[in-house]
Amino acid sequence: MNLIRIWIIASNGFREVIRDRILYVIGFFAVVLALSLRLLPEISVGADGKIFLDVGLGLTSFLGAIVAIFVGTALINKEIEKRTVLILIPKPISRAELIVGKHLGLCGVLAVVITIMTVLYLGALTWANITFSPVSLIVSQFYLLLELAVLTAVAITFGVFTSSILATLLSFGIYIIGHLSNDLLELAKLSKNPSITALTESIYLVVPNLERFNLKNTAVYGILPSSSELLINLVYGIVYIVLLLTVSSFIFSRRQF
Repeated sequence: MNLIRIWIIASNGFREVIRDRILYVIGFFAVVLALSLRLLPEISVGADGKIFLDVGLGLTSFLGAIVAIFVGTALINKEIEKRTVLILIPKPISRAELIVGKHLGLCGVLAVVITIMTVLYLGALTWANITFSPVSLIVSQFYLLLELAVLTAVAITFGVFTSSILATLLSFGIYIIGHLSNDLLELAKLSKNPSITALTESIYLVVPNLERFNLKNTAVYGILPSSSELLINLVYGIVYIVLLLTVSSFIFSRRQF
């Protein structure tokens, strides 16, 4: 693969997504933060600081997932529907380069969105005099970005062989299962049914375990996993992204236009 061509595709994809008014997500985030700061002291009993910490992290995660899924599933389908893929493919651009470039472009958008929302969030915490651990929250947001990169790869994988609507539904399914996979595995063990246990273990092995990247619950208390666990989860995320993009490229290479 040619890195220059991938960079050009990523840059064009970044600008295209930004032009699609994706930054309105940040405006919505800022409004919800402002409303939370105003309303939480009135409806909570001395716990508004903790609740605001949870609201900020949870809202960032949710909005990021919305962007990753809705935009990610449409990245390739949009090129097919507009027939621009017929112009790109005959050129010296491989389909794998197109997939990787589109993924990097959307990840760049997500990085900008998450960074701006994190700055607004930390600024709101400081303004409200809420005690927090900047390092823990920043590390938590970094792993959120890694989770969104995995989710983007999932969305692209579904988007290359099915419609945008179905790909969106499937991606949301993976998002939900990915966060519940540990619980499902434990429930299957409690059932003591070999068939259910085997099925659940298969799902656990195939579906990315997104809970590995979920540091929100401990980050609000200034607690982080060990360095070795963080490194393992980082490698896990990168490996999953590479595998998903490889599968996407393989499927896309078999499509006829």
